[in-house]
Amino acid sequence: MSDIWSGMPEFKMDKIIEIKRIARIGARSIYVRFRNIDDLNALKDQCLYYNAKEFFFLSLDDFTKASKQKITEKTKSIWFPYKPHRSGVKMRYISTSNISNRYPVYVVSKNRWNNGLTTKALHSMGVPHFIVVEKSQFDAYQRCANASAIIIELPQSYIDEYETCDNLGDAKSKGPGAARNFCIDHSFNKGAKRHWVMDDNLDAFHYLNRNMKAEVECAATIAAAEDFIDRFLNIPVAGLNYYSFAKAKDALPPYVLNTRIYSCLLIENASGYRWRGRYNEDTDLSLRVLKDGFCTLQFNAFLCGKVTTQRMKGGNTDDFYSQEGTLPKSQMLADLHPDVASVVWRFNRWHHHVDYSKFKKNKLKIGLPHSESKNYGLTLVTSKQEPYP
Repeated sequence: MSDIWSGMPEFKMDKIIEIKRIARIGARSIYVRFRNIDDLNALKDQCLYYNAKEFFFLSLDDFTKASKQKITEKTKSIWFPYKPHRSGVKMRYISTSNISNRYPVYVVSKNRWNNGLTTKALHSMGVPHFIVVEKSQFDAYQRCANASAIIIELPQSYIDEYETCDNLGDAKSKGPGAARNFCIDHSFNKGAKRHWVMDDNLDAFHYLNRNMKAEVECAATIAAAEDFIDRFLNIPVAGLNYYSFAKAKDALPPYVLNTRIYSCLLIENASGYRWRGRYNEDTDLSLRVLKDGFCTLQFNAFLCGKVTTQRMKGGNTDDFYSQEGTLPKSQMLADLHPDVASVVWRFNRWHHHVDYSKFKKNKLKIGLPHSESKNYGLTLVTSKQEPYP
């Protein structure tokens, strides 16, 4: 995989295993985390007694001196040696290169003209984009649009002709699939080979490297993702993993093949795939691609932050989930793909479960050899734009 990733931004990830012990100070217990065994031994040398699970100290003053940290009545856990919280220092990536994305970016949005997160994030990255909205909301979005956004009205014909995969017709919203089909045609007519289509509740974009996730305030990772996908002949659908699903402590690969692509997708316009389904249209699209023997690719190196379903007003939250919950959307997917999908109860609500193991045999087909590495110029800086050590 490292050979295939060559020419891309650096991606180094190691498995980080925290060592956890308990410090006993009289009747009080404080959890202590260590980066390695040498750090543990350094504290062991300063305690009264250590039994392989617990450190014992005569007094809080002794523990404070040994840990070289301020310990209050509210302290429940510490790192040893001291590990500063980074909430006060915003680390982010900028680019020293002027490289930008080649393919058009679309945000499909509804009822979020004044609280759309994706358009704000793209604006901070300097990424021009289209926001596709229904006719009745065009004026509201136009009034609230930032300088990076162009508002496009969704033609009614796309809604009228959309395949919902149920018998409910116009009884309720048909979901975002109709607007996503419009994005295919709009970008194809612009002469683009691919296009990005994104949900409107992505609060930030991130670059994961060296066990650290930091926000990206440039177009470099979007451009790099495009370059990488264009190396292959059989990836109609690719996308970015969710920030919360890629753990910074894990030895992750830079990408994963043949899984579902959600919320932030890079679509090949000439692939022939169209969106369908009132619900779970992204999972349905991924499964149809995989069942046809093609590959999907989900980036771990490049991530998007997704606000949890039903936590943000507008969009599908207003149209579906606030009224009917998540069972109908999960059931539709199970009905469309009974060979790999089922309905399960998890985390106090209904979910769909999909078995992607049968698609492991789908292999990448490499096109022309990739060119030399581009200078994406990704540079990690602090809030004062100083290079991070």
